[in-house]
Amino acid sequence: MQIQSKALPQSFSLRRSLQSFTAPSRSRTETAHPLLLVAAVVLLTLFAMVQVDLHSAQLQAIGLLGHGTGIDPVFLSP
Repeated sequence: MQIQSKALPQSFSLRRSLQSFTAPSRSRTETAHPLLLVAAVVLLTLFAMVQVDLHSAQLQAIGLLGHGTGIDPVFLSP
């Protein structure tokens, strides 16, 4: 028959009680819900699209956006 030490379970219990004071605040800020991340990416993409649409004339003037002439027919497939 083996003799089990009571010190080991008590140390784990003490560690859990100490982590309960710090872990909830830290875990809330470290992790985000995946749906929240997807929503943020979608909203930022839509915002970027609207900004490009609003400022397309200025972007064309400085050469960052195409002139809207379309694709050259030479490069189109038959």
